[in-house]
Amino acid sequence: MLMLVGGRGNGIPRTVSEWLRLLPFLGVLALLGYLAVRPFLPKKKQQKDSLINLKIQKENPKVVNEINIEDLCLTKAAYCRCWRSKTFPACDGSHNKHNELTGDNVGPLILKKKEV
Repeated sequence: MLMLVGGRGNGIPRTVSEWLRLLPFLGVLALLGYLAVRPFLPKKKQQKDSLINLKIQKENPKVVNEINIEDLCLTKAAYCRCWRSKTFPACDGSHNKHNELTGDNVGPLILKKKEV
């Protein structure tokens, strides 16, 4: 017959010292159980209500940038929609890193002059 602790032969620890000797073994069993069950646990979903704008014009209640299309001197301009650009409102490609980290698919707003 297998004896876990003590010499009583029934395998049930009765004293505090016997329980303390079992703690590492029980801890390993708990860890193995968790690792076996973890793939079946539901994944945490990304919060829908988390902040998007982390740093741009936080003193304003609403951020609005107005650009007159007639004033566009370029044939094409890209504007940030991820709020991560260091050159906001112009896009600097920061959305690429944001998309990699979060699995998002945000991209810039691209304005082009119509060719006549």
